[in-house]
Amino acid sequence: MSSILAGIFAQHSDYKKLEQELEASGLSNSDYIVYLSDDHHNSQYTVSVEIKNRETNEKARHVFDKNDVLKTYFFENMSINQASYSNLKRLIDARCKAEIHSSPDVRIKVQHDGMNSEVKA
Repeated sequence: MSSILAGIFAQHSDYKKLEQELEASGLSNSDYIVYLSDDHHNSQYTVSVEIKNRETNEKARHVFDKNDVLKTYFFENMSINQASYSNLKRLIDARCKAEIHSSPDVRIKVQHDGMNSEVKA
């Protein structure tokens, strides 16, 4: 079964250019999905690419990097037909929550006297 490589892109990134580069790399328009919001000029967007082999993975990652991908996610055993926006969003949200690390130990500094007579002028 194939896998899905999903990428999140910044608002300044041109999704039309990304589509052209994916197709120039040998992917057909049925191998990827671009998810846009209603106001696609001022918001982030997500792209998912069906990965069938190592070569496709490398090509898609290269195009993603070239277009300033913010974050990528790899989902194994998923076809492009299963890559609906709601399904991907749910999986990405779950991974993001899992990546949140616990905060480090907090050190509380005690008050000190400041400069004392040992400091020479």
